[in-house]
This record gives sequence, structure tokens and C-alpha cells, in this order.
Amino acid sequence: MSMAGNLRKVTSLGAVDGLRRVARMARRRRRVDLSHPARSPLGSSVVNCVAYEYGCRVPTCVDLVDAVERVRKTGEGFVWLGLHEPTAREFAGIAELFDLHPLAVEDAIEAHQRPKVERYGESLFAVFKTVTYVEHEELTATSEVVDTGEIMVFVGRDFVITVRHGSHGSLGPLREELEASPEHLAKGPSAVLHAVADHVVDDYLSVVESVQEDIDQVETDVFAENGARTDPGRIYQLKRELLELKRAVAPLGRPLLELSDPTLRTVDEEIRAYFRDVSDHQQRAAEQIAAFDEILNSILQAHLAQVTVAQNEDMRKITAWAAIIAVPTMVCGMYGMNFDHMPELHWRYGYGMVIGVISVVCVTLYRRFRRIGWL
Repeated sequence: MSMAGNLRKVTSLGAVDGLRRVARMARRRRRVDLSHPARSPLGSSVVNCVAYEYGCRVPTCVDLVDAVERVRKTGEGFVWLGLHEPTAREFAGIAELFDLHPLAVEDAIEAHQRPKVERYGESLFAVFKTVTYVEHEELTATSEVVDTGEIMVFVGRDFVITVRHGSHGSLGPLREELEASPEHLAKGPSAVLHAVADHVVDDYLSVVESVQEDIDQVETDVFAENGARTDPGRIYQLKRELLELKRAVAPLGRPLLELSDPTLRTVDEEIRAYFRDVSDHQQRAAEQIAAFDEILNSILQAHLAQVTVAQNEDMRKITAWAAIIAVPTMVCGMYGMNFDHMPELHWRYGYGMVIGVISVVCVTLYRRFRRIGWL
């Protein structure tokens, strides 16, 4: 029986005996930990499920229903359930168990949401856009620079559910860091929410630094001696990737300010101050991205100006050579008209004189064009 099917029975059973029965059925299926990239999914959307009391992991609660039973029975601690790209069927029982709002559940399953924070009664639903830098040997007009994903977080009094979409943004190392600081984890689900937000924003700063290296390389190439030959597609591609990064970072500013709002009772009072720090980091990343966009605009304009200058130089060279070639063309054209009565037509030295005049005029024009920089 699937995990979702087991969870649907929880709400109808209600009693402790019912929870234990579902727990026994759920244990028949092996749980797969996706918190580390080396571990394969094996078809399960459940990454991890852990119960915490006073900031410490409860080792005996290895199943979701056991963990929920314990925290609701004792009234202490919370459950952290991690999911990776769950289906609607897999998420149905979880939504019933934790009384999640249907709209938030739909957003968590479908993904492709803007960063936001929404309140549903005593619970919160937060959406974060994750980003990662795609390594590449050389930036081209088709290089992928930034890859995005999403992390949705449901936060309640005794639970936190993280739903991850995308191949990156694993929360396994983050869980280990939090478990190493039980005094911070003891502040409840809002501490996990802050840790996720801080983790996502730290990735923003890391990606921004990597993108800056690409921008510096493009700038160096454009202002090099042969900068006019730089492929403008590289600049456009970098601007497109920067726009994708901007869409992930910029909209998160307002949700982070909402999470630091004193009127938000779902978030622990001490944790609100940490959200203000995360908000500062997010604003710094957003400002850097805006500055990068301006720099790329300037680089693109400079490149177009270089191309225009190079084209003007080519046209001046063509014009200069056309003027030089016009002299012998004109003279030879006149003497090719086959008239009987033409000046010096039968003169013995006429040919040499014409060649000499043509040479003198052409050399004079050439030196003149060289002096004014046209050749």
C-alpha cells in the first residue's frame, strides 16, 4: 500500500490503536533518503521524516504516523517531513493528516510558483525559488548559466513539510547542520523555515559571484583589441540567464519582510530577527543582479559601437581604394573611345606619359588617404 493510502486512513482511525495499525503497514515499504545526491529515489517521493523534541532527533520515530502520534500525544516537539516532487495521490493523505489548505497543496504539487508567503489559519505556506550555477568551459550563445527549482514549506504548530522540485537544492546537509545546533532547532518549525530561507538566499549570493565571473570575461573580450568580432549572442544569452536569476531573487524581498513582521504569530519571536538578516542578504543579491543588468547593457552598447566603428573604417578603406582606382579607370576609358582626332594619340611618348600621370596621381591620393587615416 502506498504512503498516501496509509495516511488517508489516519484521519478516519483517529485513535492511537489506529495510528499503530497504519504504522505497521507503512513499515512494510522501505523508506528512501534522498537528502544526499548519491542516493537514488527508487520511486518514492518521501525524502525523510523525523520527529524532534527539544531540538533533538527522536530515533524511535522512523515513520510519519509514529512521529505524528508522538508529538501530538506529548505536546512537545514537531515533525519534519521532506518530499521530492510528490504526486497528487501521494500528497492527499499528508494534506488530510496535517489539515493543509487545498490551494496551498495544489501549488506545492504543480510548482512553477512565484516566491511568496501565505497564511492559512494557524499555518504558513512559503515558496522559495532555488538557483544553481551550471558549470561550463566556455560561455557560448547557447550556454545554460543558471538552473532554477523550487522549495515549498508548510509550517504549523507541530510540523514542517518541505516539498522540493528540481534536481538541485537538497536539504540533507541543511538538516544535518540544524541537528548539530539543537538549541536553535528547539525553537520549533519556524527555525526550520528560517534555515531553508537562509540556505536558499546563500545560494543566491554564491550564484551571483559565479555569474560575475562570466560577465567579467565577456567584458574583457569585448574591450580586447579584436572586440568587434565578439559574438553578441554570448551577451544576449547572459542577459537571458540573468533575467531568470532576477525572477527568482527579486520577488522574495516582500515575503521575507512579512516573515519578520511582529504580528506573525506562527514565527517564533526570536526567529523574526534572523529573517531580517536573511532579507538583507536577499536585497544585496537583488541589487547586484540589477547592477549586472546595467553592466551588460553597457557592454552590449559598447560592442555595438565597436561594430559600427569597424564598419565605418571598412567603408572608408573601400572608398579610398575606389577613388584611387577611379583615376586609371577614367584615363584608360577616355583613350578607349576609338576617336581619330585625340590629343597625343600618335605621339611616340604618349603611352609612357599616361602611365606616369596615372602613377603620380594614384600615389598622391594614396599618401593623402594614409595621412588622414583612411588607409
